Amino acid sequence: MRFSLITVCYAAGEQLAETIESVLGQTHPDIEHIVVDGASPDEATRRVLDRYRARTTRMISEPDSGVYDAMNKGLALATGDVVGFVNAGDMLAAPDVVARLDKAFAASDDELIYGDAYMVDPDDIGRVKRYWKGGDYDRDRFRTGWMPPHLGTYIRRSVYQALGGFDLRLKVAADYELLFRFLFKNRVRAHYEPIPVVRFRLGGASNRSLAHIWRANREVYSAWRMNGEKVSPMIMFWKPMRKLLQLKAISRQV
Repeated sequence: MRFSLITVCYAAGEQLAETIESVLGQTHPDIEHIVVDGASPDEATRRVLDRYRARTTRMISEPDSGVYDAMNKGLALATGDVVGFVNAGDMLAAPDVVARLDKAFAASDDELIYGDAYMVDPDDIGRVKRYWKGGDYDRDRFRTGWMPPHLGTYIRRSVYQALGGFDLRLKVAADYELLFRFLFKNRVRAHYEPIPVVRFRLGGASNRSLAHIWRANREVYSAWRMNGEKVSPMIMFWKPMRKLLQLKAISRQV
């Protein structure tokens, strides 16, 4: 089974090299790696792109309208059976992650498989600040603000072809809307594989400030309305409460 791994980046510098190396280190023999750069202006990123150009399957560098636009460009280029994202600065959790996901897809007829995610200090990737446990799949958990970790979720490309990519009307929660549309609205077959899939740095667009967090949770509520589904406005508060519980879980483990 062929896996398409998509990396989007902008001014990532040497962190992009860490990401590419984590893909190159995978034991699975059939990986297509697509790097989509948003025309990074810095010399450090351009040097990394040049250094790895021959070792990636496809690399483009051109202006885009944001991270989700770049992800859609990657989806348009993908040819694999299964698609996953590992963004610049993030790393696959272990060299056998893709091989284990391959076995999980081969053993079932599921269209989407998700695992767990290490959420690490941006300056110290060895320091886990949150452990995002995907947990057993239950469609109704969406009603309480749950979603699987997007970067720990792998989806058959046929699902994207049938149901579309990221909705660019949303600026910081289009990943939530996409997973909601696939899993809740269209009942894509899914299951949870209890393995760490990705190690990603905290500090993304939906976590930068209180204003961004508030906007992200408003967009979560909007995602339901965009898909013709009803949910309590309290979902805007339940979702951040889930994050607080994850933080407490980490503090007990340390």
